[in-house]
Amino acid sequence: MRVSVTPETGEVLPGEVPTDQVLTGEVLTDRRGHVGLIVLNRPKAINALTHGMVRQIAAALDAWEHDDSVATVVITGAGERGLCAGGDIVAIHRAATSGDPRAAEDFWRDEYHLNARIARYPKPYVALMDGIVMGGGVGVSAHGGVRIVTERTRLAMPETAIGFVPDVGGTYLLSRAPGELGTHLALTADSVGAGDALLCGLADHFVPADRLAALLDDLAVLDVPAALARHTADAPVAVLAEHRGWIDDCYGAPTAEAIVERLLAVGVVEAKETAERITAKSPTAVKVTLASVRRARELGTLEDVLAQEYRVSCEALRNPDVAEGIRAQVIDKDRTPHWQPAALQDVDAATVERHFAPLGDREL
Repeated sequence: MRVSVTPETGEVLPGEVPTDQVLTGEVLTDRRGHVGLIVLNRPKAINALTHGMVRQIAAALDAWEHDDSVATVVITGAGERGLCAGGDIVAIHRAATSGDPRAAEDFWRDEYHLNARIARYPKPYVALMDGIVMGGGVGVSAHGGVRIVTERTRLAMPETAIGFVPDVGGTYLLSRAPGELGTHLALTADSVGAGDALLCGLADHFVPADRLAALLDDLAVLDVPAALARHTADAPVAVLAEHRGWIDDCYGAPTAEAIVERLLAVGVVEAKETAERITAKSPTAVKVTLASVRRARELGTLEDVLAQEYRVSCEALRNPDVAEGIRAQVIDKDRTPHWQPAALQDVDAATVERHFAPLGDREL
């Protein structure tokens, strides 16, 4: 939902202020009938999450959990571009280049705890996944009980493009997508629209974007099923559905190198293009991501997977590819990262395994 400064579209205005209403800052909270509304409020950064924002979201959930006047929580984003573009990766870059990872590790610790809290929240948690929803944005939405996409949704776990590995419970979600669709999205960092988000189990309902404001109004006075019944519609076609054959076959190969070989050999133009996208990503990140998704399938709970992701993230921060990937994509924007090592076959098994080593008293 594109939030503007009007009562109809979701952002709070000065006036008669309830004690739990926050009118300024990076996270706005408001009460609409029996809805507790969370608005991510960094529109110039597509609402990218800071550590402070994570803490503010958690505080709102704490306040509303035992408040009988709040029946439903809704999260949305301010501005014209999307719910949330991810975490504040410029801050991650500072941590990666400073030699002091503690700020990033502390951020991830609180963020991953928030992801688990959203998944277990005892009241309906409705995420309006309009526009860009990537990385950390997936973490604060796709673990919710009611996940709504629109025709403007572009959803992705784009981490391999910056030398990082899907986190915020992303490997849990992707590992449980049908067939090998989750592996495909994890390795390529591709974004998908509403139809594919629904196909992959990353969303539950399609609502046209121009109905979101009315949906929020109805959620304020109706229960969630009744409100949804008024506004859901048929979703766009899932593009990935027609490619399931080669996706499931190629990503079933035992190694990242073998996956690329199958993609190049299968004789499908889209598969060849996919191989090229994967080999442009950080080779270390690709191999660790493949291992992360496959191990996540064997882990029982979201919390177990988040604990694994925390180990992986902490180790990945020490990899030069994270700083280099963020430099190339976000800071200098030359789009020409120089990965170390530069090829999949040069990433050895010990390097991959190191990302899964226990952290001792630093465990999540």
